[in-house]
Amino acid sequence: MKASIPTVAVATLAVLLGCSTPGFVAPPQKTDSSVTVAQAPTLKDTLIVPGERVGPVTRTTTRKDLAKIFGASSLVDKTIPGVEGIGSFAATQVKLNQGRSFLIVWSDNNRTKPSEVRDLGTAWKTREGIGVGIPWSVLRQKLGDFKLFGLGWDYGGTILLESSKLSRYEGKLIIRVSADTKASERYPQDYQAVSGDRTFASTNRRWQKLGMKVSQVIVILNPN
Repeated sequence: MKASIPTVAVATLAVLLGCSTPGFVAPPQKTDSSVTVAQAPTLKDTLIVPGERVGPVTRTTTRKDLAKIFGASSLVDKTIPGVEGIGSFAATQVKLNQGRSFLIVWSDNNRTKPSEVRDLGTAWKTREGIGVGIPWSVLRQKLGDFKLFGLGWDYGGTILLESSKLSRYEGKLIIRVSADTKASERYPQDYQAVSGDRTFASTNRRWQKLGMKVSQVIVILNPN
């Protein structure tokens, strides 16, 4: 990481992305949308409370609890790799409909202690209305001025919440933004100007052209 990154930014990145599970860094995970769950239960509580719960999933929810809440047929156990393929971690995907699916990464192989909840569908929102898919303009209204890491690398688009109106969620919530899929082709100079392993201000005029939106939300339940 370049020395130009402020010390506080480095510390924040370590807390948000490296400490939720031992050795586990939270790169974007592709959600498998090819699996359809028959008669998936309807979930009405889609509130995210950072550090506390994601709907009915709390800091003490176990794999057995998930089966009782959502039904065994809605659950898919898997093992996911850490950053750069180093390490592996137990996870359980909860397949629901209407943008309500999510993935739990466990702190233990017995799946009794959730570390974080990720791959959240668009139905999930914090009390402030922050969730996957909301556009840059709305995010700016919710967070005010903030800093974020540049695009195009492992931590690209990660927002440093400590510099925002929602600094109380630091270490409890990870928000990542990304540009429109064709932004780098349409506006190559603007895209490159806000790319790389350094921090940028949300007030930078370059973001406006790139079709930025929230692409990933991760809720930390039991940080280590």
